Amino acid sequence: MLTLDTLESTKKKRKRVGRGGSRGGTSGRGHKGQNARSGGGVRPGFEGGQMPLYRRLPKRGFTNARFKAVVKAVNLEQLNNTVLQGETISKELLLEKGIVKVKKNQKFILKILGNGSIERPVTVIANLFSGTARKAIEDAGGKALIEKE
Repeated sequence: MLTLDTLESTKKKRKRVGRGGSRGGTSGRGHKGQNARSGGGVRPGFEGGQMPLYRRLPKRGFTNARFKAVVKAVNLEQLNNTVLQGETISKELLLEKGIVKVKKNQKFILKILGNGSIERPVTVIANLFSGTARKAIEDAGGKALIEKE
């Protein structure tokens, strides 16, 4: 049966070269040269001056990352906890109150989702609304207005 003592004894210790002992003065690094120096050696992928593989291969594909639409979703319960009766809720207000967080000057699409309920009549200006969110806002006596970009 394995015990904690037997598990610890099976781990092999790393050989610390250059601390005296049988490896001699070069510590297994050979004589002189780039790899014998401290901090010596070449970077990964270096091929001795030959054009490296990652530069020989063609660039392929397309990335849409720069043009990706960032959609920020906000639930009704988040709106209900932070706004007053009759207040107009917009992107700017949600950014100011910290409900929506985006990178500086990043454009985003605001979508209101129907999770939770809203008890006060409020005007919500957003890009998108789910069906349940629109119904809940209008049932509470508020307005769900679509903002065009």
